[in-house]
Amino acid sequence: MKYLKRQLDLMTLLQKKSFFLLGPRSTGKTFLIKKTIPAEVPYLSLNNMSLYNRLIADPSQLTDILAPHQKVGMAVIDEIQKMPDLLNELQELIENEGFKFLLTGSSARKLKRTHANMLGGRARSIGFYPLSFSEIPSFDLNRYLRWGGLPRTYLAEDPQAELDSYVKTYLEEEIRLEANIRNLAPFHRFLKIAALSNGQLINYASISNDAAVPASTVKQYFEILTDSLIASTLEPWLESKKRKAIQTAKFYFFDPGITHFIAGTEHLDRNSNLWGQSFEQFIFMELKCYASYRSKNFEINFWRSTDKHEVDFVINGKTGLEVKSTKRINDSHLKGIRAIQEESAIKYFYVISEDPIERTSNGIRLMPWKTFLKKLWTNQLDGF
Repeated sequence: MKYLKRQLDLMTLLQKKSFFLLGPRSTGKTFLIKKTIPAEVPYLSLNNMSLYNRLIADPSQLTDILAPHQKVGMAVIDEIQKMPDLLNELQELIENEGFKFLLTGSSARKLKRTHANMLGGRARSIGFYPLSFSEIPSFDLNRYLRWGGLPRTYLAEDPQAELDSYVKTYLEEEIRLEANIRNLAPFHRFLKIAALSNGQLINYASISNDAAVPASTVKQYFEILTDSLIASTLEPWLESKKRKAIQTAKFYFFDPGITHFIAGTEHLDRNSNLWGQSFEQFIFMELKCYASYRSKNFEINFWRSTDKHEVDFVINGKTGLEVKSTKRINDSHLKGIRAIQEESAIKYFYVISEDPIERTSNGIRLMPWKTFLKKLWTNQLDGF
């Protein structure tokens, strides 16, 4: 697979402190490790059954395995969620031997359910995502919104086949096994309805009716998707004073291509609502990616008032960001951002779109999406 330089310098991070690198399968974690971590740093994959069986029988053997590498003082352990108990041994090695670990995971579910030792202040967590705008030379928005940013998919001659393989081998097999889903048909129905509801308010009752499963099961399925890192919820910003905010969260899959495949999208029309939804999803993931890779750790919310004013993203309660897929911004596109402008807590205001003209209107910065992302990734934006 072609190597694209990612925004994370894993070796520099590892030299400073142990960390978890958590992200969905096929985002390129292992590929990046093998390309950028020197060969003298031991790489232990818990997908290796011989190693797995040895350590599951006696986790303390990790100390013996790493003893010859004490001078290096670092190690990579892939798929740490397969053996949460190993984290106790890692803590001992961090505290007593000064080791630093890069720990990858493609699911947080088993770590959460077993109340695994997440190493407290001894290790930080970094989310890892599909390719971002900043990592793709000659970025093609049409291709990205239709097929997504998983490296193998974005670079493939047949992206549909790559998505088909991903969904069948991961979503339909591994997640089913990990979450102990015995009846796959209801989960299939739920997945499609969730994909069709991507970027919208979560309505458990409606999805329950459409999927023909209890609302409690729908909530469990959403939890499985978020724990498996292939989806995330966007909580509402509730601090508005002049207009009452709704309190229902939104839901996004981690990649537009995965969303379209599950939903059964055949064509992505440039002038459709679906295009706008995919564009908004793309910007949301860019914000999450930037926050993770730049250690911003800022909170991302959205705002919708009970009288239906809405702003797509609120960053740390001080920056309002509206995303429009239009090629020409007019006053009707500014209603939501002007409504939140009345809230004294919000200081910075942006509307990004495919309109090529950058300008300011009554304190609102109107910016082409590409300009916005270039400035975001080079830390040139106020309020981020």
